[in-house]
Amino acid sequence: MPAKKVLITGATGLIGYAAYQWLRRQPEHYDVYGLDQSRLLSDRVPSHWVFAIPDDHFFQCDLLDTVGLARAVQGMEAVVHLAADPAGRGWESLLHNNIIGSYHVFEACRLAGVKRVIAASTIQVSTGNMQMEPYRAIVEGRTQDVPADFAKVKGTDLPRPRNLSAASKVWSESLAQVYGYSHGMSCLCIRPGWVVDEDRPPNPGSAHLWCSQDDMARLIQRCVDAPPELRFAIYYGMSDNQWRWVDLEEARQEVGYQPADRAEDRL
Repeated sequence: MPAKKVLITGATGLIGYAAYQWLRRQPEHYDVYGLDQSRLLSDRVPSHWVFAIPDDHFFQCDLLDTVGLARAVQGMEAVVHLAADPAGRGWESLLHNNIIGSYHVFEACRLAGVKRVIAASTIQVSTGNMQMEPYRAIVEGRTQDVPADFAKVKGTDLPRPRNLSAASKVWSESLAQVYGYSHGMSCLCIRPGWVVDEDRPPNPGSAHLWCSQDDMARLIQRCVDAPPELRFAIYYGMSDNQWRWVDLEEARQEVGYQPADRAEDRL
């Protein structure tokens, strides 16, 4: 069986380049391409990483360039859409990158006949849960107040964004539903936890949100290889942390995601 052609947008970002390297190490299974507006790696990636995507496997364009996007997605079997404004640099940036740009990617994939899109959302879509018990107790370190059988937040639960950047990602998740159910594609969304360049939780208080670079790449790989009949789903990208308050069971059952790392082992 020929290697699956996969395009990663936002390939010079931390998650994008981690996913590129992860899939690139399996050339018998994946023929991996990257897309970004620059060949310079993000300042969020580890300092020892070196950009090494071959010219014939890299597309340089931004998300407003519909001609460039159409060229990039042509012939791809899966597109991992990670390009976005991750810092929330204001409404104009969110509008162009997260809202219009996401639409351009989904539409380009539809027109090109790409069967699967994996779109990055954000854990911030669920920030509102952290203001509610028992999740607030976890955030504040009051673990003695957390019931042993508390219900973890699922991807099917109501989004609770608390900033414009997160709200723009709810739009991206809605697009995935539209293209999955109305256009016969398979569109899966990932809500990444806190992935950092040091690849360990910055402090004990962030352990509940942390995801290792490898676990993030594992989930992306599992979504690339998910059953073709899976039209739409939302999965949390999180490691198997002790006080993880989001659910990973849906990802395990539907795409076979099994995190290998744990925040407490890296503190």
